[in-house]
Amino acid sequence: MTSAPRPPAPPSSLSPSRANDFMQCPLLYRFRVIDKLPQKPSEAATRGTLVHAVLERLFDAPAAERTAPRARALVPGQWDRLLKSKPELTELFAEDTGGERLAGWLSEAERLVERWFSLEDPTRLEPVEREMFVETELESGLRLRGVIDRVDIAPTGEVRIVDYKTGKAPRPEYAESALFQMKFYALVVWRLKGVVPRRLQLVYLGSGDVMTYDPVVADLERVERKLHALWEAIRLATETGEWRPRPTKLCGWCDHRELCPEFGGTPPVYPLPVVLAESREDEAGRMGPVGADAGRPASPDGS
Repeated sequence: MTSAPRPPAPPSSLSPSRANDFMQCPLLYRFRVIDKLPQKPSEAATRGTLVHAVLERLFDAPAAERTAPRARALVPGQWDRLLKSKPELTELFAEDTGGERLAGWLSEAERLVERWFSLEDPTRLEPVEREMFVETELESGLRLRGVIDRVDIAPTGEVRIVDYKTGKAPRPEYAESALFQMKFYALVVWRLKGVVPRRLQLVYLGSGDVMTYDPVVADLERVERKLHALWEAIRLATETGEWRPRPTKLCGWCDHRELCPEFGGTPPVYPLPVVLAESREDEAGRMGPVGADAGRPASPDGS
C-alpha cells in the first residue's frame, strides 16, 4: 500500500544541497522543497550515488583486502542494490536494448572507483563514520542537517571530514563555492561536538585532484552568519510566496524549465498561505526597529 503524499509545509531545516539551490535560484528551491516536484534521474548523478556506495562498502572488508580489483568487483552488485531501492532508475537505460550504453556507464563507474586508489590508500584508513547523518539546532532555532561521506579521526583526536566528488575539480576562482558544503558540515560538527575539524578534504575522482582546507573558528562563524541570512530570505519568500527565478547558464540542466516564467512557463499554484504585505508592515510597526540595521536586508554572505 502506497503512503499518501505529505501535505505541503514550510521549510523546517537547511541542508547544503538546499542552501545551494536557494543561492542558485530561489524558484528552484521552491519547486524542490515547497512543491516537492520530482527530479528526473540523470546518468551523472546516479553514477555518483553508485560510486559513493562502492567506496562506503569497501571499508567493510579488512584493511589488507581493500584493493582496486575488489572495489571494481563491487560495482555490479551495488548497482543491483540501487535499482532495487529506486526502481525508477531503470528509466535511464530503458531504450538501451543491447546493453552497450549501460556497460559503458558501469565501466566509467569502475574507472572512477579505481582512480580513487591513486588519491588515497584505504589500507591505511579506518573511518569512524561513513555516510554519517548529522543534525543540529543553532541557538537561533535554525536546524541544519546533512550526510557526510566519511569522517576520520587521527590518534591525536584531530577530525578530518572527507567528501567524494565524481566530477572534476573546479577552477581556483570557484574553489570557495566548492568548499561551502564542507564548511557547512564543519559548522554542524563544531556545534554538535564542540570540536573544529582539523581538515576538510574534497576528493575529485573525475580529474584525480584532492582539495583540502583547514578551517578555523572565524570561518565557521562566517558560515553561520551566511546561513542565518539565507534562512531569513527563505522565511520571507515562504511567507510572501515570492520565489523569484535567477537565470544562469545552469538553467539548461533544470528539470522544471517548462514551469519557469523565464521560459514562458507558469509555476503551480502556491500551496502555502501567504502573509500580505500590509500584515507584515503592521507587525513590523508593532515591534519597532531592533537595531541600527533594522529594515536593511541581510546579504547572503552575512555582511
